[in-house]
Amino acid sequence: MGTLNDLFDPDRVAVVGATAREGAVGRAVTSNLLDDFDGDTVPVNPNYDEVLGTPCVDEVADADADVAVVVVPPSIVLDAIEACGEAGVRNVVVITAGFGETGEDGAARERRLAELADEYDLNLVGPNSLGIMSTPSGMNATFGPENALPGGLSFMSQSGAFVTAVLDWANDNGIGFKDVVSLGNKAVLDETDFVDHWGDDEETDVIIGYLEGIEDGREFIETARETTQDTPIVAVKSGRTSAGAQAASSHTGTLAGSDKAYEAGLDQAGVIRAESVDELFDSAGILGSQPLPDTDSVAIVTNAGGPGVMATDAVGDADLDMASFTAETSDALAASMPEEANIHNPVDVIGDADVERFREALEITVEDDNVGAALVLAAPTATIDFGDLADAIEAVSEEMDAPVAACLMGGDRTREPKQQLQARGIPCYFDPARGIESLATLARYRDIKAREYAPPMSFDVDRERAREILGTVRDRDDNRLGVEAMELLDAYGIPTPDGEIVDSPERAREVAEGVDGDVVMKIVSPDILHKSDIGGVAVGVADADVADTYEDLVTRARNYQPDATVLGVQVQEMVDLDDGVETIVGMNRDPQFGPLLMFGLGGIFVEVMEDTTFRVAPVSEPEAREMTEEIQSAPLLRGARGRDPVDVDAVVETIGRLSQLVTDFPAILELDINPLVALPDDDGGTNAAAVDVRLTVDPEELD
Repeated sequence: MGTLNDLFDPDRVAVVGATAREGAVGRAVTSNLLDDFDGDTVPVNPNYDEVLGTPCVDEVADADADVAVVVVPPSIVLDAIEACGEAGVRNVVVITAGFGETGEDGAARERRLAELADEYDLNLVGPNSLGIMSTPSGMNATFGPENALPGGLSFMSQSGAFVTAVLDWANDNGIGFKDVVSLGNKAVLDETDFVDHWGDDEETDVIIGYLEGIEDGREFIETARETTQDTPIVAVKSGRTSAGAQAASSHTGTLAGSDKAYEAGLDQAGVIRAESVDELFDSAGILGSQPLPDTDSVAIVTNAGGPGVMATDAVGDADLDMASFTAETSDALAASMPEEANIHNPVDVIGDADVERFREALEITVEDDNVGAALVLAAPTATIDFGDLADAIEAVSEEMDAPVAACLMGGDRTREPKQQLQARGIPCYFDPARGIESLATLARYRDIKAREYAPPMSFDVDRERAREILGTVRDRDDNRLGVEAMELLDAYGIPTPDGEIVDSPERAREVAEGVDGDVVMKIVSPDILHKSDIGGVAVGVADADVADTYEDLVTRARNYQPDATVLGVQVQEMVDLDDGVETIVGMNRDPQFGPLLMFGLGGIFVEVMEDTTFRVAPVSEPEAREMTEEIQSAPLLRGARGRDPVDVDAVVETIGRLSQLVTDFPAILELDINPLVALPDDDGGTNAAAVDVRLTVDPEELD
């Protein structure tokens, strides 16, 4: 595929299937183009001489078009696409539905559509799309009811209905767009292609999106990371509370519902995630109009004590800070404000304040180097005119290097001043929390721009040995592996305690005698996932008791599940859990993003506490380290209540080695190391131990 410039800036647009019939999509698209498009609109339909007063051609080859909008019935769409390719029309928008969303026949038709697009090197939007818009040329190649206003937002949506609703709302609120795309089924062009294009578009200030899914999560992350260094991306991702697509057998799979992958992936991509339409446009509006703050410290200037407290609470909720004023600022405020005023943050100019007092307080406050952003918050009083206040806020803002937002709390009297401020790029709200959250968005994007992305962690490993171990599932009725696959971890340099899986009491005694001290013994069965729940684990077994313990563990397993496959018993060196911290490192393979790593508090508490964090693999060293810092129980790793700190570097390395393993082998669907015991640093020793492992493998994905 080539550049998308011609898709959004064509000279001629052909409407394949144009018609004059009332209520037809072909008529709506043609009419929208004829109404506003600066270029030429060419109806294509052999049944008409003209459509809506415009001459009609029989074939797309006669249109000499840069873009073709296809609105013919699904049965002849493929013929139309082939005709576009033969005619050299490289940009195609397929509005017609009846493809992958309709069943097997439609899916087959969509696959053929993609094949034709590849054969002719087409930039193809859709099928099942509302269409596209680009306001610089007035192009409205959609069947929506109205065109967009011009502006600096470029907008993509998987829902055509969402596009029409948003445009109707945006037009009422004076919000404008550069480009708009209804993605449809994304048979060819998807969200990554548009992020890539708009990232290079100087007229796009902010990219916004409504996404129901992402086609290639890893490619999206890499593309968005590059784009967000210059152009912010804000997205609403629907399906936030949906469960995973299939039942999961691992702890990681249980906890990694579908939204966890998107949450991690979007964050790693530098995309700011919005939870609502208001939040989407609040974020986009302030990102496109206000400078980024130098610090997280916010100053609030208000004439209302109660709303000022609300705004202060919102600062804490948004992980921002209330600015601490310098002595010079406090002295200047004390000299200029009434004695009853509060000269500390939040600055309360009190209820009888006029516009001049507001202006002076704001000017003094924002000159303080400790102030990264400011919120002006005003309730209606008899002494203040909101129009004059808007003028004052605008005037001070023009002299500021820091961002400012406003809250005018009221009804009719705030409407025109609010519109005035927003037209000047100063966001204005009724709710103080929305104003603070918008300022927090600027701080988040500042941090995103400052990110330095390190390469994924990489180690010398034994891939061939790992491949052999994974291949053992081909000889089994079950595709799950447990502690019998501990050598898989050894192949990737993940430390494990000494031990062996045995199939007789005599062999169990021999192995135990070769291990220092007492041992741990565990039943080994792919059918028994939670061994401790059935008494399938014995801790601190002396050599003399090993043979009897073997028999006892096997008997318990047989009684618990008579048809279970029992491979034997693992005899393993004991790890000192008293000095260590039980953690879990795991992976669940997401359909869109691929391997989703999990780290958290492990042992028996993992599903009870759910103290976990996620990243899409492969991960860099800084990302792996961040995972160890994000969980609520991180103080346990650093040494809490007199405990020795554990060797976090060993945990970080284990996360990195697991990341490499699951990236190297897409056949691994799920994997848990639980517990991974993090131990205190003993001057270069092995300070992490993978005590137990289980994984699920897709044999068909093995080489």
